[in-house]
Amino acid sequence: MTPAAAATPPSVPQQRAAEPVAAQLQLIPAPADGALDAADETVDLLLDTGRAPGEILVLTTGEQHPWAVHELSFGEASYWAQHDAADDVFYADISAERATGRPVVVVAVNGGSDDTMARALAGALGRAGVLLIVCGDPARINALLGASA
Repeated sequence: MTPAAAATPPSVPQQRAAEPVAAQLQLIPAPADGALDAADETVDLLLDTGRAPGEILVLTTGEQHPWAVHELSFGEASYWAQHDAADDVFYADISAERATGRPVVVVAVNGGSDDTMARALAGALGRAGVLLIVCGDPARINALLGASA
């Protein structure tokens, strides 16, 4: 072996930079007036299959989820402290920028204008770590997601 060959380290495969992986998108068909129920059933299924409560964020596009309304009745500070603790399922309006991402985001498409919802759904996709589940009218959701791309 020549001295030059001994000084040259064996080639090491280059590691690629970590590329962000988009969350998987799942649609649950539901009418607007049934989207909250579909979201609740989805959360129950996620919990029953072993997902930790603190890994789930539920967003609504229309009226607030009854849990959020109840918790907000105790004040904003208490409500957001529960969010920050991240030890239970958290419910918020889709426009709440303070609601940070979680591994699983469930969106109940229960109202809202198409323009606002297209941007909000794109934001929800960014908040979802591994899975975004959208409960609502599939034709409308697909059109909204296409409009936000």
